[in-house]
Amino acid sequence: MAAEIPSHMKAWMYYDYGSFTDVLKFETKTSVPQVIKDDQVLVKVVAAALNPVDTARMMGFFKATDSPLPTIPGFDVAGVVVKVGPQVKQLKEGDEVYGNINEKPLEDTKQFGSLAEYTAVEEKLLGLKPQNLSFPEAAGLPLAIETAYQGLERCGPLDGKSVLVLGGAGGVGTLVIQLAKHVFGASRVAATCSTGKLEFLKSLGVDLAIDYTKENFEDLPEKFDVVFDGVGQCDKAVKAIKEGGKAISIIGKITPPALQVVVTSDGSVLEKLNPFLESGKVKPIVDPKGPFPFSQAVEAFSYLKTRRATGKVVIYPIP
Repeated sequence: MAAEIPSHMKAWMYYDYGSFTDVLKFETKTSVPQVIKDDQVLVKVVAAALNPVDTARMMGFFKATDSPLPTIPGFDVAGVVVKVGPQVKQLKEGDEVYGNINEKPLEDTKQFGSLAEYTAVEEKLLGLKPQNLSFPEAAGLPLAIETAYQGLERCGPLDGKSVLVLGGAGGVGTLVIQLAKHVFGASRVAATCSTGKLEFLKSLGVDLAIDYTKENFEDLPEKFDVVFDGVGQCDKAVKAIKEGGKAISIIGKITPPALQVVVTSDGSVLEKLNPFLESGKVKPIVDPKGPFPFSQAVEAFSYLKTRRATGKVVIYPIP
């Protein structure tokens, strides 16, 4: 298998920080990354997903802890293992895998991300792709589902409890709704969205869909055991929790007593959730405008920036 791996590949790269429309370049002969650590595998990328952290990183917001330039962006990947390091214990060549390739997304980012034909990643960050999911569906899951899981985990068991999700139709929000109900046992889930997405949220199992263009969730008489803020409205989120309740935020300024969650990539979380994905209880949501072909990465980032996507913005096929 190793003999079939080329020395060069197609990839999207940036050589300087700035807006993706200015700095992102399509390269046709970039070196294929090497498996430099004993616990790494080389993945032939089939699909990748975009995340807001990609554009923030391109703008240089994490410059102090970032990898060197030039950089291939991309955190989420789904693909096939084509080479394994000597210390790799579970994965083998030919395995279909998915994962978030950066263990600490804001402080230990890889120079060679997932918007390329190949990427090298530590075995512990990957899970086996659920057999019932396509590569684009799997690619949209890792960072979002790990964020949703780790945020809800901070709130303890949710049996009999109520959860409000801010930004219910987004990449993380769609998964918080489903995990709260089907994995953590919440008895009531509410979520905010725009007018056109109310029915979509109900199809995910939401008990109360709140149109944020017409209602202020923080003014509702009902308060919640857990509020999960996926949109950066922490100051309002804390007004919607019951006494003794918890607010979790993944973006923006934190208002006490809310907790901030920064995801840690962890393949064991993916493995733990695979039964829920394979049973269909938890479904990945790929935005219907996609997947975007590899050649249209800039258009895909432009669409992500509108913040109107339903679920995940995915790039497929690669190349």
